[in-house]
Amino acid sequence: MRAHPHTQGLGMASAAARKRLLDELRQWGIADERVLGALERVPRHEFLDDALKSRAYENNALPIGLSQTISQPYIVALMTQALLRDGVPRKVLEIGTGSGYQTAVLAELVPAVFSVERIKHLSETARRRLSALGYQNILFSYSDGANGWPSYAPYDGILVTAATERVPDALLEQLGVGGRLIVPVGPTGSQVLKRLRRTATGYESHDLCDVSFVPLLAGRA
Repeated sequence: MRAHPHTQGLGMASAAARKRLLDELRQWGIADERVLGALERVPRHEFLDDALKSRAYENNALPIGLSQTISQPYIVALMTQALLRDGVPRKVLEIGTGSGYQTAVLAELVPAVFSVERIKHLSETARRRLSALGYQNILFSYSDGANGWPSYAPYDGILVTAATERVPDALLEQLGVGGRLIVPVGPTGSQVLKRLRRTATGYESHDLCDVSFVPLLAGRA
């Protein structure tokens, strides 16, 4: 994959911090070197306000405003690794663009990413940011994520970055046979990250770990 002009970012301190982060992710069980390579290339500090840039390569979720967060790198890596298991999907639908960080990681690894965000400010900011970073394989939609993006369905993979108590039927229907859906399921305080795979006759489901995500809300804001 290409190197971004912002990859060096904060200089040697950034490079050392990234290496420490990748070492920590390996210790936590992230074994897919494709995913680790993508996290190394994506300049996470570019997705944060200036006041938080020095913390960009900590293995923590951080605020991005509007009661939203940029996900913990471990969770980004875990979800992406689960999505890529069984092969690299050609088309991935992301529900919840947020800062655009997870979007960038996906765009490093798959040919086409379709990203939906219900908060207009986040959608527009992520679009500008990812364009400035040189990504050309992402399409954006400002819309209700629970409805998916039927115009481009079916998808080989769907990744949801907000928790739902019940997986929306629209997302299940837009997943192609053999496709994988990575989604946090459950109420606040009791969520499980699940990996669903669509088969010719239904869906297979596997629990990955306990997680804590903001809720998947209806409508646009």
